Amino acid sequence: MTMPRVCQHGWRSSRHWIDSQQFYFLESASHIMQLRPLGSSGLLVSPVCLGTMTYGTPVAEADAIRLTHAAIDLGINFIDTANAYEGYARYVGSAGGAAEEIVGKALRDRRDQVVLATKVACPLGPGPQDRGLSSVHILRELDRSLKRLQTDVIDLYVIHFPDKHVPPEVTLKAIDIAIQQGKIRYFGASNHAAWQLCELLWLADKSQLTRLVCSQIPYSLLRREYHNDLPFCQKHGVGVTPYQSLQGGLLTGKYRRGQTPPADSRAAEKPEWVWKRDDALYDRLEAMENVAAETEISLFECALAFTLAQPAMSSLIVGVKTVEQLNAAIAASNVQLTSEQLAKLDALCPPPWRQSDPIRG
Repeated sequence: MTMPRVCQHGWRSSRHWIDSQQFYFLESASHIMQLRPLGSSGLLVSPVCLGTMTYGTPVAEADAIRLTHAAIDLGINFIDTANAYEGYARYVGSAGGAAEEIVGKALRDRRDQVVLATKVACPLGPGPQDRGLSSVHILRELDRSLKRLQTDVIDLYVIHFPDKHVPPEVTLKAIDIAIQQGKIRYFGASNHAAWQLCELLWLADKSQLTRLVCSQIPYSLLRREYHNDLPFCQKHGVGVTPYQSLQGGLLTGKYRRGQTPPADSRAAEKPEWVWKRDDALYDRLEAMENVAAETEISLFECALAFTLAQPAMSSLIVGVKTVEQLNAAIAASNVQLTSEQLAKLDALCPPPWRQSDPIRG
């Protein structure tokens, strides 16, 4: 069964039933994009989310606005930012806000076309109330984010890091106040382990407060320490929206053993934000490229397709500098790796050890 309708910019939406499961697609002359549910929120999001951490520097404002518009035109309906983002100018305690201001300008006439996410918790100054997850900080910074983003409501408000000095029920109550005020619609957590998500879900149920709908974690072929948390998220309706799926550019194929990094690469522009590139890393990267070559895809596409194939994945947060990179990310979202390829990649970059079941193994 298919129910199409025409959307803006030449896109057509359709709903398909396949093996009793419902899938949603956006279709155009050049792309077919399967939308995914964002956890239990009821929201449907593109499998690629436009990340904006580098808006400001190295992606200048005019270029960032063009990229944002291009992403929407290509069918990306999910944009992620944070009150702390200001590109390479960021340092702990700096004021932030640059990326939100740019996103606000870019969405001035296109706000209703995207699910907009931003975050709170990072230090934005030297004072004790300039950081964290207290009610004072959350509600103050929420109003500032709304102003910078030029919107009345944020679709997804994400607590950026755990705050060991603030009881989680205090944070949940602040989020609930904001929802009752109509300033945010849903909330999620970033950089939280499964046990911390479990506590937030339990407290929300216990006190009849808002449940989180997504988890934003660092996850890539090269970084899988949260891998064993994914089944928990899948079981409890928590959509996973990982960042660093290309591991700071290491999984794009642009770095070669014995060669100087390209001038426009992160290793050249902000080397402290990129892992050390040694022979052991290059051994793995080259082996991954061999796996990708089996189906004539790039390492870039292979890395994103691998992450999208993991449990509970809703959308990959991908930062780009060019429209070509946007197109490549969208193409990667349509790549289906074989079970043999997934097994080979697992063996190259195994997930962390997990205790076996003493009864079932």
